[in-house]
Amino acid sequence: MISFKRLILAAAFLALLASCGKNTRIEGNLHEGEGREVIVKLLDVNRFQVLDTVKVGASGNFSYALHLDEGKPEFIYLFYGDRQIASLLLEKGDKVKVMTDTLGVYTVEGSQESARLQQIESDYNAFMRDMNQILARNGHIDPALSRRYVAYYRDRVAYVVGNAHSLTTVPVLFQQVNPSLPVFSQATDGILMRSICDSLKTVYPESRYVKALEKEAARRLAALDVDNRMRDAREVGYIDINLPGLDGKDIKLSSVEGKVTMVYFWSSTAQQKMFNLDSLLPLYETFHGRGFEIYAVCLDDNKSSWAAAVRNQELPWVNVCDTRGVQSPYVGSYGIGSLPMAWFIVDGTLDSEARVRDAVSLRDYLRRKL
Repeated sequence: MISFKRLILAAAFLALLASCGKNTRIEGNLHEGEGREVIVKLLDVNRFQVLDTVKVGASGNFSYALHLDEGKPEFIYLFYGDRQIASLLLEKGDKVKVMTDTLGVYTVEGSQESARLQQIESDYNAFMRDMNQILARNGHIDPALSRRYVAYYRDRVAYVVGNAHSLTTVPVLFQQVNPSLPVFSQATDGILMRSICDSLKTVYPESRYVKALEKEAARRLAALDVDNRMRDAREVGYIDINLPGLDGKDIKLSSVEGKVTMVYFWSSTAQQKMFNLDSLLPLYETFHGRGFEIYAVCLDDNKSSWAAAVRNQELPWVNVCDTRGVQSPYVGSYGIGSLPMAWFIVDGTLDSEARVRDAVSLRDYLRRKL
């Protein structure tokens, strides 16, 4: 007969085997979370990967161990249901203690990088609250909004330059004001991204996050090169585009006839669909009879979503879709840093002054040209 003591030893041995190779540990407490579950997720560059679901004990305590490779820190996030309750940047061998609640108010000990990440997110959340409050108070874009943005941008530049060997710079460089406006939206930001990437590669050459930053830096630098070449040449030939329309047949940009042709890059997000009806359509109806055409390139990997938007909104101009999305070669060719964005072809040449984002500047431009 096997003794109770031997059963305990056997259980301990099995637990030891199960944790073999797991060199990083999270010890946590979820306030008033007894008997509930914490979901552990890993950030796989631009999407979350669920690693495990951890049961919270009677006292609110929980623990989780994972294996991390040397030189490959990972961004690990704790969720309670759909709510993010802690953000961690962990390296091999880290032993961290997390105290949190179901609203996501938390503290972290044992990881300097995780503490930095927490502060970064706190600063970003404060910035977004301020921006939304200014908009709500004034109801329109005003100098106060611009000043807050500029102050935050400069502060973030100082942070990434001062912490060039920390992986926490990567999420900072990818922050957004909204889906169409990155915090680092200036053409020259590609140079800064490349510099930070070069510094990070000396410490984390195999990190997935560094490789993602390297790819984005290359895209930004290609866009900057296009900008520079456009400024150097008042008139240049444009790069032709050939993509399928609603009926699946290819439509060439060069086949569109107009005194001024707007090459409009967009995606079928709710905000950009509103721009179609609220801004583009009135301008098209005003200037189309005077020679204005639109060649709209949707950079969506979901062709059905694009087709539904075009049909439902009854968009009268030329509509094509590139399901390669941001991987489209035309993104680099036309220097697309964010969406929406437009270039203009005037009498067969690409106008180097006419890269337009908003309806007001578009209207003024068309008045000058037509």
